[in-house]
Amino acid sequence: MLKKKLTFDQLAKRMTGLKLLALDVDGVLTDDRIFFGPDGLEMKQFSISDGFFMVLARRAGLELAVISGRYSPATTSRMKDLGVPHILQEQKDKRLQIKPLLEKLGIDLSQVAFMGNELLDIGLAREVGLSLAVADAAPELLEIVDYVTVARGGCGAVREILKAYFKGNNIEPLDYVI
Repeated sequence: MLKKKLTFDQLAKRMTGLKLLALDVDGVLTDDRIFFGPDGLEMKQFSISDGFFMVLARRAGLELAVISGRYSPATTSRMKDLGVPHILQEQKDKRLQIKPLLEKLGIDLSQVAFMGNELLDIGLAREVGLSLAVADAAPELLEIVDYVTVARGGCGAVREILKAYFKGNNIEPLDYVI
């Protein structure tokens, strides 16, 4: 049975007091494509507006983490460029992958929002306080999450979520633009 989805305004209210936003990478921060050169060089396309809002959210005090089942130098490079402090890669079970970070930060799963796009994300999506999926996510994930973005992965979905965070916490993003 399909879970009733939150509206944007309901999402904003649910984001009040959120401590950590964890994001899958491929298909959430990217459009789910990877380009490989003949020498093995990996390239990904990230949304500039998603990244900009991630920087603003960090400046406003929100903890951000990326959590990916595969290691990618492109992911590491982009997240360091954005100042994302928690880059978790190379663990297929994202529930196990995030636990040490939560212990380190003193955050409970109920204070975490997680956005994914694929079957691999279902386990963690079922355990966090707020589960999110991009518009073009796997149907099985879409069935169980609290909110589905209007935007597709890599095309402003993270910005959409962070706009709800700012609204729900009465934060003006412009205050954090330098």
